[in-house]
Amino acid sequence: MNKIQHDVVVIDAVRTAFGRAGEKGIFWKTRAEDLSVAVLKALIERNPKVKHDDVEDVIWGATNQIGEQGGTIGRMISMLADWGWDIPGCSIDRMCASGLTAAGFAVATIATGMADCLIAGGVEHMGHLPMGYMRNNHPRAEAAMGDASAFNMGLTAENIHDRFPEFTREMADRYAAACQKKADQAIRAGKMANMIVPLEVELADGTHMLADRDQHPRPTTTVETLAALKTPFRGTGGRVTAGNASGLNDGAAAVLLMSADKAAQLGVKPCMRWVSTGVAAVDPRIMGTAPVPATLNALKKAGLTIQDMDIIEVNEAFAVQALYDLDRLGIASDDPRVNIWGGAIAFGHPLASSGPRLIAFLRGLFRENPSARYGLTTMCVGRGQGYSMIWEKL
Repeated sequence: MNKIQHDVVVIDAVRTAFGRAGEKGIFWKTRAEDLSVAVLKALIERNPKVKHDDVEDVIWGATNQIGEQGGTIGRMISMLADWGWDIPGCSIDRMCASGLTAAGFAVATIATGMADCLIAGGVEHMGHLPMGYMRNNHPRAEAAMGDASAFNMGLTAENIHDRFPEFTREMADRYAAACQKKADQAIRAGKMANMIVPLEVELADGTHMLADRDQHPRPTTTVETLAALKTPFRGTGGRVTAGNASGLNDGAAAVLLMSADKAAQLGVKPCMRWVSTGVAAVDPRIMGTAPVPATLNALKKAGLTIQDMDIIEVNEAFAVQALYDLDRLGIASDDPRVNIWGGAIAFGHPLASSGPRLIAFLRGLFRENPSARYGLTTMCVGRGQGYSMIWEKL
């Protein structure tokens, strides 16, 4: 039996701009499949030594697998890209971490020698398919998860505030304002240009535009403006607001992965190597805490510590979740290694596409930081899970 583990490398990672969900969003008249096709095509166009028939499978994350995101979207999009009938595809659902799990499954497939070249990614059109759309929960689901708050991500963030009162609303607002500032600086400096795939779209009013900039960032955000926002999940006494939480968004992102041998054969230069993956589960009522055990699992498998991580990409579903995770991992909330270009509070969180977005950010940050060696991408997941992946710069 062949027990050799093959080195797995990232060649490229791209994404669409992230739009706001709803009629005012830039992708209101654009389907999820077309967002996905755009990033598939871009990976091949940007890497001309790689042909589409080198791709042995498309592993695609989608949280709400119904409507345009149903029907095994991972299989459909390569055909819609006009790549023929010969490329398999599948769909993955781990809620928020669907796309990062797709990358993890792709890594495992390559590492075990089952394939040499895969595309992994994810899409979420939260304007067309809102969270929980047509979901039919089991009669015992509420009891199994603790209580009804586990179904509402905003309430899970409020629960973290409740259980860990050292993380206050004021801290969450300061963190959110800093996120917006970092994102604005990165956008102004052109950091997003290399990863965003421009897409011609039709808006709700029938006009057309080139969607090449994220719609969600609010650069004028201040701690003072955040303090004035309402707390929709809890009302009186609440601490979670639209300003210190990620948004409802539309977008797609994808990663081109290969074995190191395949990359050498094709003459393409990889940007980073997979090191380890960690997954964990916690009380669903405080799902945002799960990146801590997931990251500790990944670090243990890699034989590394959090101090070895030179760049840390934490998906900010909520500011309080990020504050908790960083604190419990021994990292200051303003640590310069963390979300250097800002995070999901500014850019948005189109669920299954957010994990590959983290990889795209890490790719760009590795390129800008020659002395960096290790990077972490980590996410919390609805229903109480965490997913973390460690990468090494090449």
